[in-house]
Amino acid sequence: MTKNNRRNFIKNIGLLGTTSMIIPNIVIGSNPKKTENMTTKSRPKILFFDVNETLLDLTDMKKQVGKALNGREDLLSLWFTTMLQYSLVTTASGQYEHFGNIGAAALQMVAANNGISISEEEARTTIVEALRGLPAHPEVKTALAQLKKDGYTLVSFTNSSNAGVKKQFESAGLTEYFDERLSIEDIGKFKPFSDTYAWAARKMNAKPEECMLIAAHGWDVAGAVWAGWRAAFISRPGQQLFPLAPKTEIVESDLKKVADILVTYK
Repeated sequence: MTKNNRRNFIKNIGLLGTTSMIIPNIVIGSNPKKTENMTTKSRPKILFFDVNETLLDLTDMKKQVGKALNGREDLLSLWFTTMLQYSLVTTASGQYEHFGNIGAAALQMVAANNGISISEEEARTTIVEALRGLPAHPEVKTALAQLKKDGYTLVSFTNSSNAGVKKQFESAGLTEYFDERLSIEDIGKFKPFSDTYAWAARKMNAKPEECMLIAAHGWDVAGAVWAGWRAAFISRPGQQLFPLAPKTEIVESDLKKVADILVTYK
């Protein structure tokens, strides 16, 4: 066989191989992505809900924190990320402190870096008052009622303290919708540590794959999926999924849209 003939033979084999992969999909008319979306998914045994921002509207809280920072609302994102950073530092160091106290400490740190003086007492009072009385997002109660009526077990799962979330639910009128409230206070490890999701699954007598987290924070969703859970992400304004995390099962702009999908699961 000549050099040119060999080259043509290899080229034809390559084309044949490519064609054999393409033709079946054309003939059958299948679209893998479309087929997957049309498939009825199995129902999670337990739905776990993050609380702040997922269920509760933080608008009023942000205003109060911004007021403590001399009106510097541009510092709110920095304050929140600093709070998350030091909750992880605390857990990674084998320590535990209430999330609200970490939030107050983060407030002091951000204030100091911007020439604003806030005492520990002032910072803690600001955070406690800011977290009280937060309303639920407009669609939340309708969505929770829909999921509960459809037979789902609903569990709140938060980095906040037990006492804190109890008061928040009473104030927002959410207590009646939940079968259980879980706080990481009882394990002393903040989300998104994998041990924390494993603990929550055990508390509800469920396997990781039977659990679904519903949250408006990309870091929380990523932590849950990496722990073997399923997840639904609510893309509240300013929130994004972590691009390096595995794909999230449900992504919608509010909880009602998530609920509409979940009630179709069998």
